[in-house]
Amino acid sequence: MVIFRKFSLTLVMGIIAAMMLFPIVVTFTNSLMTEGEIDHNYNLIGKMINTAAGEKNGYVNLKLIPDWLSFGQYAGVLVRKPIFLQMFWNSVLMVTPIIVGQVLVASLAAYAFAKLRFWGRDKLFIMYLMTMLMPFQVTLVPNYIIVEKLGLMNTTSAIIVPGIFNAFGVFMLRQFILHIPSSYIEAAKMDGAGNLRVFYKIIVPLIKPGIAALIVLLFVDNWNMVEQPLIFLGDSFKQPLSLYLSRINEGDRGVAFAAAALYMAPMVLLFLYAESYFVEGIQLSGIKG
Repeated sequence: MVIFRKFSLTLVMGIIAAMMLFPIVVTFTNSLMTEGEIDHNYNLIGKMINTAAGEKNGYVNLKLIPDWLSFGQYAGVLVRKPIFLQMFWNSVLMVTPIIVGQVLVASLAAYAFAKLRFWGRDKLFIMYLMTMLMPFQVTLVPNYIIVEKLGLMNTTSAIIVPGIFNAFGVFMLRQFILHIPSSYIEAAKMDGAGNLRVFYKIIVPLIKPGIAALIVLLFVDNWNMVEQPLIFLGDSFKQPLSLYLSRINEGDRGVAFAAAALYMAPMVLLFLYAESYFVEGIQLSGIKG
């Protein structure tokens, strides 16, 4: 009975994983097909096809293995559409400062909320977490007013500065730091170490899995952001790649598949590189979902 239950659970999880991976696999394999093959597979929508039994409605032919490998679509994206590289670097130059800044701010704040004792600590933390419960649409107007008053409209700082001070990283790393025994910190302070020395010598090495998990989550979230650049960046040449992908499909489908594959590649590679740290960090942080 136990073996059957494990087999059923494994089968169900395998089916769910296959369903999740199917769009990614289709995108990467279609990006290696020739333009003619892609047109043949996707131009059946809404058309009639003839069969031996008569006529019936056509369907999209989702192929996973291309007849001929072609890298012409990637050349079309990287050479014939140089704006793709510009938008790609726009995303990199926005996401990197947000990740670095938020990891630094969140780790320091999490250490203070988890291990330092000061008046109103728990109440302040609850108030801080309340900002995490509010969706972007609720805080849009005050954020817009602040950005406009600071003169940051139509600059990348309008995206980077609010992104650094996000409550999620503080909450996640605080949950992780709470698992560190306080005896480690007390022993270090008895040897004459201050709070900063304790933080860099003890806390940071012990929360590396949590930091790695946070980096992955921050990268995915900010790499895919749409609302913030759409509102705060009026100049289309300053916008990130996540906004440009909606317009790149205006033309051949092969270029769109190649652009989507290049867009997903950094997220997939980062997750594969930090998979073990990511899983460990999520488990120890206590985050469910």
